[in-house]
Amino acid sequence: MADIFDVIADGTRRDILQLLLDRSSAGERGTSVSYIVQQLAVSQPTVSKHLKVLREAQLVSVREEGQHRYYSLSSAPLDEIDDWLIPFLDDATDVEPAGTSTLPDSAAHAADTLGRAAASAKHALENALKKLPGR
Repeated sequence: MADIFDVIADGTRRDILQLLLDRSSAGERGTSVSYIVQQLAVSQPTVSKHLKVLREAQLVSVREEGQHRYYSLSSAPLDEIDDWLIPFLDDATDVEPAGTSTLPDSAAHAADTLGRAAASAKHALENALKKLPGR
């Protein structure tokens, strides 16, 4: 299996993942290849090739209905990346150009850390809610 970072390094695959996320957030239970082709203005063979890579990396799942295939985002591998990245983000300090921050350095760092923790908690909660029966 390809390294997850290699998989998501490709811009077209990131575009597909974003499209699937947007459709899932809108309540769609899957997205057809033809819809992806239309939205991204990429050829069908190209979309199919990228969907295969995403499927092998377990970033998407496929549901077959007759001759149609509907793809959905599978966020578990991305959750693993998120879990891996969080410690780096907690220790990171953003360097701002002089005079752009109105907060003392310690308060700006605390606000940044709190914001990142809130975003991570929101992400974890959304994923937990998606796993509840009936959702």
